[in-house]
Amino acid sequence: MTLHVFDQALALTAQPGGDFVGTPSPAYWNMVGPYGGITAATMVNAILLHPQRLGDPLALTINYASAVGAGPVRVVARPVRTNRSTQHWVLELWQAGSDGTEDMVTTGTAMTSVRRATWSLDELPMPAVPPPEAVEQVHMFAQVEWVQRYEMRPVAGAIPTVWDGGGSNSLTQLWVRDAEPRPLDFLSLASMSDTFYPRIWLRRALPVPVGTVTLTIYFHADSAQLAATGTGFLLAQAQAQGFRNGFYDQTAQLWNEEGRLLVTTHQLAYYKE
Repeated sequence: MTLHVFDQALALTAQPGGDFVGTPSPAYWNMVGPYGGITAATMVNAILLHPQRLGDPLALTINYASAVGAGPVRVVARPVRTNRSTQHWVLELWQAGSDGTEDMVTTGTAMTSVRRATWSLDELPMPAVPPPEAVEQVHMFAQVEWVQRYEMRPVAGAIPTVWDGGGSNSLTQLWVRDAEPRPLDFLSLASMSDTFYPRIWLRRALPVPVGTVTLTIYFHADSAQLAATGTGFLLAQAQAQGFRNGFYDQTAQLWNEEGRLLVTTHQLAYYKE
């Protein structure tokens, strides 16, 4: 049986010392390296494969210290504190530079947890939007490979068709799922949390250079809720809150078609004038 292209991209091999090695996939390539969401998912995969893991992902923060290149990478996932039902992790991604010296290119922290049934509520409701079958699919950035891995149906805030500096807001809402159907899990949810194009492109309607500096993901859904979502669409919503002195932030949410809030995210990106 052939592995899904997503699982091929995340493939990691355990090493005797406890680290993992893998190779970034061209199927999820961005402008100058792998798409940030696939790097985040790779870090999550190292946690899920770790023999000492307790529970499922609850929170993840990834710091993109440098661009990841095309060569092999070494991923470190180290549990630094384990409590009765929670576990804290330190994450590192290393890659050899042009001189052969290994450099740390991505860092992170994470928290896993054994979920316990309690009173639960989604206070932030899913926006009232047309169902995915009523929204036209849009093919964006044909020259960027990772975008081709997803089926995207923008409800609001599609990428500008005219770069005239006339943007008015940074809100995007779109239905998204894997282009090649794959049941949703923590790995694909982590990756889809970064499927938005840069907010500054929408707000300014100018294609300025931009890149994510740090991304935090909070997983509200448990394994059962992800399994129930299956291969269905997610409604993804993102909006910036402040642009200042070369940096802006973004907050985002993803719901399944039943209106269940699965994940919330925050990120900081840099931009050039």
